[in-house]
Amino acid sequence: MPSIPTAVTVSDLLYQLGDIPASRVRLQPVPGTATEADVVTVHDRENRLCELVDGVLVEKTMGYYESYIAATLIRLIGNFVVEHDLGIVAGADGMMRLAPGLVRIPDVSFVAWEKLPGRRLPRQPVPDLVPDLVVEVLSEGNTPREMARKLDEYFALGVWLVWLVNPERETITVHTARHQSTMLDTSAILDGGAVLPGFTLSICTLFTEPGR
Repeated sequence: MPSIPTAVTVSDLLYQLGDIPASRVRLQPVPGTATEADVVTVHDRENRLCELVDGVLVEKTMGYYESYIAATLIRLIGNFVVEHDLGIVAGADGMMRLAPGLVRIPDVSFVAWEKLPGRRLPRQPVPDLVPDLVVEVLSEGNTPREMARKLDEYFALGVWLVWLVNPERETITVHTARHQSTMLDTSAILDGGAVLPGFTLSICTLFTEPGR
């Protein structure tokens, strides 16, 4: 959940945001003054994705391989969700207002029909929506403290399941609560738990290069 900004120096600000690289922090609008409207404006004007954290626009970065991993998960989870009529799946540009002043953009997210009155898909650029499943594919610019803060927010605000995918180590850490997790390697089978009952994925296939 959003915290009250306390940064006095640039170093304080980067620490508050999770020790992220300074290159991901936008200076316009001035940190501490950014709004949800700025998130949408930057996206529409520059085709850049920014999360809104403590009044600061934080650019979201993802390399090509990380994007491939996310797209593969979207396809696999999406096919399962459609087949079983469970809800909707969004990708790495699916901006969500998790709380007032807090906009996050998971690499993959699943929202059950129960959270969508009348099964109507949100049409606004940043819907007021907390997903049931969040997948974050770690990129070079992500830090442990940043991901810890995201986990705090996700579970405090109603997310049931978080998968942290580490392409470099070829692991997926499954978080079922803020301080309850299991790390799976390529010898394991990932399942959807209570959120996606019946979904399974052999982790080794996720990290196997196509055509091999």
